[in-house]
Amino acid sequence: MVEAGRERLSAAAERELAELAERYGQPRLVSAHIDDAFFDPIRRPDRFGEVCMVIRRPGGKLILSTKDFYPRGAYRLPTGGIAHDEAIFDALLRETREETGLEVEVRRLLAWIEYEGAGVGRSEDRLSFHTFAFLLDETGGTLGSLDPGERILDFREIEPAELPAVAARLEAIASAISPEIVGDWAAWGRFRAVVHRAVHEALAG
Repeated sequence: MVEAGRERLSAAAERELAELAERYGQPRLVSAHIDDAFFDPIRRPDRFGEVCMVIRRPGGKLILSTKDFYPRGAYRLPTGGIAHDEAIFDALLRETREETGLEVEVRRLLAWIEYEGAGVGRSEDRLSFHTFAFLLDETGGTLGSLDPGERILDFREIEPAELPAVAARLEAIASAISPEIVGDWAAWGRFRAVVHRAVHEALAG
């Protein structure tokens, strides 16, 4: 059973997660302490977390994407924000459509990651952010972002076994201050690496 009462989830989100776990399987629960030396997406006020779309193509490979302002070679599993008044499942379907243009079938709830900032001060200012990773099977459509605002530059396909290597490349991003994320790319890369390792473990388990 999904553990209730993890940091700062609404009662509605907890109820929905319990229902999703019943339908799509118990997720791998991960608590991650991260360097919170960046703002976007972890401190954006319009969201409490994000969905991670682990989209499996008919041949079995997974989709990665990169954006036009990312460091060169920074490909990752697509994610999208969940608004405070939005259902997690609704955000999953909406973001999948906007970012990839694909039709999908939801297969598994793979992981629930709760992040806590490493450099926090007062308890009321403590960072808490959530990622919910779902395995999706592509069933139709043509791969391509439908939302220019996402600024997606390119897609790439990988075997599931390559996820740890993707995580390692993200962890190796050099430190540089970016106005796009309002902070340090190196800290962002280490944050983004977490879900790739969690998804790999969930798929292999």
